Amino acid sequence: MPSAAYGGAERSFTLFRLSTSDCPSSTWVQFQDSCYIFLQEAIKVESIEDVRNQCTNHGADMISIHNEEENAFILDTLKNQWKDPADILLGMFFDTDDASFKWFDKSNMTFVKWSDQEDGEELVDTCAFLHTKTGDWKKGNCEVSSVEGTLCKAAIPYEKKYLSDNRILISALVIASTVILTVLGAVVWFLYKRSLDSGFTTVFSTAHQSPYNDDCVLVVAEENEYDIQFN
Repeated sequence: MPSAAYGGAERSFTLFRLSTSDCPSSTWVQFQDSCYIFLQEAIKVESIEDVRNQCTNHGADMISIHNEEENAFILDTLKNQWKDPADILLGMFFDTDDASFKWFDKSNMTFVKWSDQEDGEELVDTCAFLHTKTGDWKKGNCEVSSVEGTLCKAAIPYEKKYLSDNRILISALVIASTVILTVLGAVVWFLYKRSLDSGFTTVFSTAHQSPYNDDCVLVVAEENEYDIQFN
């Protein structure tokens, strides 16, 4: 694999990494909507297709890079978690039909980081390499005889990504529903108790009161008995 000396100081990047729950296993690393794995074994190759087959055998493809954050993520992960080779072969090839570089995974070429782009140079059988010390890309011949390791990338399936994105929403809805039901239950219980207490007060306050006390009743009874005796 070709390598070259590059100028410039080593860069420092701050990365925000997601969990690996949506990736095939713990040997993969997740960033944004993709999972990455570095197959560290050195292999002999006859063409770039041999390298690519290493990835397709794992349900992935060779690495494609689409922004500075992803480029920085790869450099940081290679440095901190994987064996750090001098160069990594990118999943890129030069398409002679329209004279442009393309990614093997058919994603759009939205980002480039060439360190030595020159007009008019011969690009037939040209591949791209990521220099792990600077993060720059270097063009080189695709006819490599061996690679130190293969960096692969797989997109998170839509179903897993959809479910993952909705876990937080579903959890929030469950919690909100529980809180709402608890509050409503407390309000209903309070109103019920209030209505019950108010009913007892009304019963006692509206009970029929006799216009006569016990002495009056006794006098009336004696008068009635006196009238009966003399009639």
